[in-house]
Amino acid sequence: MTALAICGGRLVDPAAGVDTAKDILLRDGRVAEIVSPGKLKLNNGAGDIETLDAAGLIVAPGLIDMHVHLREPGQGYKETIATGTAAAAAGGFTAVAAMPNTTPVNDAPEITRWMQEPERGAVVRVFPIAAATRGSKGEAVNDYAALKSAGAVAVSDDGKPILKDSVMRETLVAAARAGLSVIQHAEDTRMTQGGSMNLGPAAFRLGLRGMPPEAESQIVERDIRLVADLHDPRAHLHVAHTSTATALAAVRQARRNGLRVTCEVAPHHFLLTEEHVGFYNTHAKMCPPLRSAADRDAMIEALLDGVVDAIATDHAPHATHEKEVEFENAPNGITGLETALGLALRWLHKEWKMPLGRVLSLLSAQPAALLGLKARGTLAVGSIADVVIFDPDAEWTFDARQSKSKSRNTPFDGWTMQGKVRWTVSEGRIVYSDRG
Repeated sequence: MTALAICGGRLVDPAAGVDTAKDILLRDGRVAEIVSPGKLKLNNGAGDIETLDAAGLIVAPGLIDMHVHLREPGQGYKETIATGTAAAAAGGFTAVAAMPNTTPVNDAPEITRWMQEPERGAVVRVFPIAAATRGSKGEAVNDYAALKSAGAVAVSDDGKPILKDSVMRETLVAAARAGLSVIQHAEDTRMTQGGSMNLGPAAFRLGLRGMPPEAESQIVERDIRLVADLHDPRAHLHVAHTSTATALAAVRQARRNGLRVTCEVAPHHFLLTEEHVGFYNTHAKMCPPLRSAADRDAMIEALLDGVVDAIATDHAPHATHEKEVEFENAPNGITGLETALGLALRWLHKEWKMPLGRVLSLLSAQPAALLGLKARGTLAVGSIADVVIFDPDAEWTFDARQSKSKSRNTPFDGWTMQGKVRWTVSEGRIVYSDRG
């Protein structure tokens, strides 16, 4: 493998506590050297070395998205592993964790292995998240040890919450024994049936049935009680796509009580509100739905004060014809892999003054830790050579028509972003390049 030198850039590695000018040498898929600028020996007879000029650019650990939907197997008309990971690379992501709501559901080691085979054409590393229950039906718990051996990094019935207390308790116990996290889609579907957006003034104005925020918070509170009752420090509950102030308050209190409870927030939930549904805009329809301005503000506050553990996109591509229907009939979800970094830098960093290292940690080191991805989320010597190189000063406009994804269902088309990805390097290979 040709070695790759990244020279002249500012290395920002939150996990290693580094924020300074450094040159980096990548070799055989690992970080081989980190030295002061100009100190790399590029002509030492040890083989070809390709050089990237990162002057004026940020060099950081490759981003990790712990919540994506790649639609394979079974729904390749929406997205494939190849196209979804191409979008990931364009957004600076070098690893993605794929949810199990495929066709068939990823509830077996054979499917978990299939998703990782070279024939899928993944551009960056795919880490499958396996179904917590068989068929994601919320009844029978899967064989987590076998799924972990096949490559699963967590379990979840994302899109279908585990409603029965007994099944959720068994899931937490079995996952703790296997050393896996339980990622819960917190929604009491008995309260949201027939709803298509947040219960509030906008839904009333549009004549749409609303989904009460309590449907999220009550499941989060129930799950936290179950974790507390287990008295097992190995039990890890992670709340997916948190969207309500009450749910965040429950996570905050659980953390104070010493419980291993974590959460993620998606960019659309810290930037948009129910008012963005506008006149039945299906690109603003997702689950959990866009919430009130007060809930949106609570997401921002929790990101800034450290309660939120990760930013995850919930990248959920759909074909154009599926979204071009009546709002109530449209599927939930938006794409997000190509816009997450640009939105986070534009708003969290530039507008709300979150330190750059903190933004990058939420998108790299912390997701890696939550999923147990060793040697990722950092650029320390010996770590896996996953790198994003971006221009922090570049402003650009997202054009959904140019997306690497198969789908175009985004509310961020035409938005101004901050921080343009110039190169993405996955395990030592350049997988995306845009020198502008």
